[in-house]
Amino acid sequence: MIVVTGATGNVGRPLVQALVAAGEQVTAVSRGLPATAGSEGLRHRQADLTDPESLRPILDDAAALFLHDGGASAQLLSPRDIVDIAKAGGVGRIVLLSSIGVATRPQSASHGGMMRAIEEAVRQSGMDWTILRPGAFNSNAYAWVETVRAQRMVAAPFGDVGLPTIDPADIAEVAAAALHHDGHTGQVYELTGPALTTPRQRAEVIADAFGEPIRFIEQSRGEARAQMLRFMPEPIVETTLEAIGEPTPAEQRISPDVELVLGRAPRTFANWIQHNITAFR
Repeated sequence: MIVVTGATGNVGRPLVQALVAAGEQVTAVSRGLPATAGSEGLRHRQADLTDPESLRPILDDAAALFLHDGGASAQLLSPRDIVDIAKAGGVGRIVLLSSIGVATRPQSASHGGMMRAIEEAVRQSGMDWTILRPGAFNSNAYAWVETVRAQRMVAAPFGDVGLPTIDPADIAEVAAAALHHDGHTGQVYELTGPALTTPRQRAEVIADAFGEPIRFIEQSRGEARAQMLRFMPEPIVETTLEAIGEPTPAEQRISPDVELVLGRAPRTFANWIQHNITAFR
């Protein structure tokens, strides 16, 4: 049995699908239960990573665990408690969704502090471990859905700063490989897309998929900060603005790790839009 936390998220959903398709028995864990029943080989369970004890009955007799980074709730996690409960339940393999910011932003509270603490708990667990460090996700473009629908407009800061954003489905496939196959123990994979793209370029890709113009408006840093604070804690907002506005060379590096693990190049932002354009209509 493989337990997938964050199973309704942008990485968790395709990961569950990939594991079930590979014939694995999967327990999909999220804060809320989906409206539909699980398919053969799949069961859904409700739990919260900020309450490690809620995981205990789910992790009993599990062979492997995909540990979500906690997202906006990361600061509330007790990583050693989660790892101890997993180990007590018999989990022998753990794959952690972390962030490239652990390496590139070591002074930040959100990445150098909390995410590094989660990584250290996993490294010291005594289990076979693999750490995934993606950069920015293509799915961050979902933040533009409402304005694209209503106004055929995208508003974003730092319009001409490029990052190698990654398709969450690629992260999921790498996670599935690490959970399903040997040979990934002790590896830290930095996961990126195949090329640098800017917010302005990504808006143009959406326009091409629509077949009609999409207007791009460049926000000020202050405007972007105020918008992000509506749904993200302040330390994460500040780190995010620094990373997307003044990325380090390491944050702009194209990593070979997706191709190393999967034997193919990572998907482009255009690929992601083609599969998700209906969300913007």
